[in-house]
Amino acid sequence: MEKETILIIDDEKEIRDLIEIYLKNEGYRVLTAEDGVQGLDLLGKQEVHLIILDVMMPRMDGIQACLKIREDQNMPILMLSAKSQDMDKIHGLSTGADDYMTKPFNPLELIARVKSQLRRYMRLNQAYTPKENEIEIDDLVINTSTHEVRVGGKDVKLTPTEFAILELLARHRGMVFSAERIYERVWNEAFYQSDNTVMVHIRKIREKIEENTRKPKYIKTVWGVGYKIEN
Repeated sequence: MEKETILIIDDEKEIRDLIEIYLKNEGYRVLTAEDGVQGLDLLGKQEVHLIILDVMMPRMDGIQACLKIREDQNMPILMLSAKSQDMDKIHGLSTGADDYMTKPFNPLELIARVKSQLRRYMRLNQAYTPKENEIEIDDLVINTSTHEVRVGGKDVKLTPTEFAILELLARHRGMVFSAERIYERVWNEAFYQSDNTVMVHIRKIREKIEENTRKPKYIKTVWGVGYKIEN
């Protein structure tokens, strides 16, 4: 029995073929596209659970494709790029990607990240008994069953990673979580080195749920320590 469906969007055939081999060895169903235009076309015809998306491509690059996908879909997006600068990573994550890897990459690490993202996505989207499934914090309502978030009665669309971070902080109101602890709890991976991954996701969540990101109402920064949602 095949597992989830993964869409690879990359203009390098060698990269597509390499990733496809490793994914199929794990039992995943794999779709491939040469650029963003072809990828979006496939996405409109097939159910996809995760996307591996290259940044630099002809016709429509990964940044444009990611923005387009995020208009109405929330499956995990793992972005690939030959660029390794922090600003490139921040830009990729800011467009709605859930994770970012630089080329060349270790295929086994890629598979590990794919599994981690899929575990979280499938857990958040599986059927729950609709009882005690909403967390309310003033005007912020988080439905842990349907993965829906509302602020002031208006729907807010979060990526799976953004939702997982918000849910973690909301379930433990008053507790301060360091970036390292958030990463290990949400990504289910060891935090080996300091980077901006958690910071970027916190910023994106604030842009979506806060009226004033300079004076956040919900997610507070405890300088030098981490982040929390107050009681």
